[in-house]
Amino acid sequence: CGGSSDEEQDFFSEKCDFETDLCKALHELNLQPGWIRRNGKSGMGPPYSDHNGNDSAYFLSLSSEMQSFSATLRTNVFLPTDEEHICQITFHYWVSQMSGTLMVGLQKQSEDNITNIWQDSGELQNQWKASTVTINSTEKYKV
Repeated sequence: CGGSSDEEQDFFSEKCDFETDLCKALHELNLQPGWIRRNGKSGMGPPYSDHNGNDSAYFLSLSSEMQSFSATLRTNVFLPTDEEHICQITFHYWVSQMSGTLMVGLQKQSEDNITNIWQDSGELQNQWKASTVTINSTEKYKV
């Protein structure tokens, strides 16, 4: 629902933003340079607000000084329950200044490889976009 009323009533739904923490996107954040937590007031260029237009809200951004060609964020391990095997992750993203590809991958506990489940390539879009990925798994996984 547009007003998120359905998510508020859902026992299994977990909201996440970057106001107080890094949404459990941990391990790679400290291992690879490039990701910074900032808001529109940081003076670092667009975007100047989050996807809701709030200039004081925090989001993750790739640093323009990043020397490498890629940076990774990895979630904590998701634990499907006997009742719930489906997870939907909705995320907002912004592409500007450089061309590139944003990818979402899935790594199941039983596999060493990461399977690409979503991607968007673009340059100078200069607008927030939203996308939702749906994952159906009976085993532990990371995104």
